[in-house]
Amino acid sequence: MSEPPAGPLLGEGVRLGEDVTFGAYVVVHAGTVIGAGCAIEDHAVLGKRPRLARHSSARGEVAALELAEDVSVGAGAVLFAGARIAAQTIVGDQSFIRERSTIGAGSVIGRGSVVDNDVSIGARVRVQTGVYLTAFTVIEDDVFVGPGVTTTNDDTMSRHSGEDPLRGATLRRACRVGGGVVLTPGVEIGVEAFIAAGAVVTRDVPARAVAIGVPARVVREVGEEDLLERWR
Repeated sequence: MSEPPAGPLLGEGVRLGEDVTFGAYVVVHAGTVIGAGCAIEDHAVLGKRPRLARHSSARGEVAALELAEDVSVGAGAVLFAGARIAAQTIVGDQSFIRERSTIGAGSVIGRGSVVDNDVSIGARVRVQTGVYLTAFTVIEDDVFVGPGVTTTNDDTMSRHSGEDPLRGATLRRACRVGGGVVLTPGVEIGVEAFIAAGAVVTRDVPARAVAIGVPARVVREVGEEDLLERWR
């Protein structure tokens, strides 16, 4: 008979709620807080401390990782110290959540997606497979982010002074961003806007606008029948 799989390796001061379940070979670093009913799957790493380059914009004090109740963390996912994950969120297999990022209640982070440092994600957000959310991106409630979306935050690609702030994209409530879209630094996608698959967004998109193409251009308005309240 084979040996049972190794249980979780828990660091000093880890706090566990009731009915937390662990898969095999899970590592939970010191100080991590895991709420009641959370499910942590095989080979997940929770509370990893960041190792940063000297010039990194992500420097600063890092608190403990906090998972609220009923969070599901997929196999091989890595969640850094300082991230905060609200209740009933699903973090997909092999996802990567950096320090000081927040994810609102009931959201889903798809397989292999990256949430960089200092990203804010609201409630009921759907981030699909293979998405990159760069540092300082802001995503409001009920946003849909399609597979393979890439956000960027540095117009100079590392040729800027330390005083120049990085600017992530802002995705306003209930907007929808199609698969393979690229959002350039600092753009804002308005409330209930729709970005078609493959678009490259280089300027702000107004609320309820439908934008397509490279570079993206507005072609019409989202109809009343497609607004979020019709689909709740």
